[in-house]
Amino acid sequence: MKVLVNLIYDKEYKGYVADVPQLPGCMSQGKTAEAALKNARKAIRAYLKEVGSRRLRELPEVTTSQVEVSI
Repeated sequence: MKVLVNLIYDKEYKGYVADVPQLPGCMSQGKTAEAALKNARKAIRAYLKEVGSRRLRELPEVTTSQVEVSI
């Protein structure tokens, strides 16, 4: 199974936040991008174990876009 993970650098935390949009509330963090992804994999496994396989089939397909705006 593959899921989309958004990695966001947090200047205040001085590390990365990993958000999994397909799994509401499933997030993790790490001081490096690699650590955040490793921790996200653990969080995803725990999330899926908790919700079970029935719920897994109901997960929405997520599409993301990144757009630059001028302010």
